[in-house]
Amino acid sequence: MVKYSNTLQKGAVRYIVFRERETWYAVGLEFNIVEEGDTPREALLLLFEAIQGYVEAARKMKARPAILNQKIDEEYEKIWRAAQEKKRTKYPVYTSGQLNTSKNSSDFAFV
Repeated sequence: MVKYSNTLQKGAVRYIVFRERETWYAVGLEFNIVEEGDTPREALLLLFEAIQGYVEAARKMKARPAILNQKIDEEYEKIWRAAQEKKRTKYPVYTSGQLNTSKNSSDFAFV
């Protein structure tokens, strides 16, 4: 049996916000959600709204945990790790971190 780090009751999703040319992208790594915006804040807000809706929908339909533990795109993983280690990449990173998606918190929380 596969043990998942994210379940319908608890978990976390890592995120990054970076720029490619003139567009800002915000990515929720474990959920494979990508949002874009004209500013990094807009992209981040859209990502957090998408993550909240995604988790709420998964809970409502009682989805299997695999939906919350998807295979992470290697390029996004590299950008996230570089940001955590404060290394430069070809994409300017605005922010990165981890968002708590536990059910018992009224809102998602930064980890």
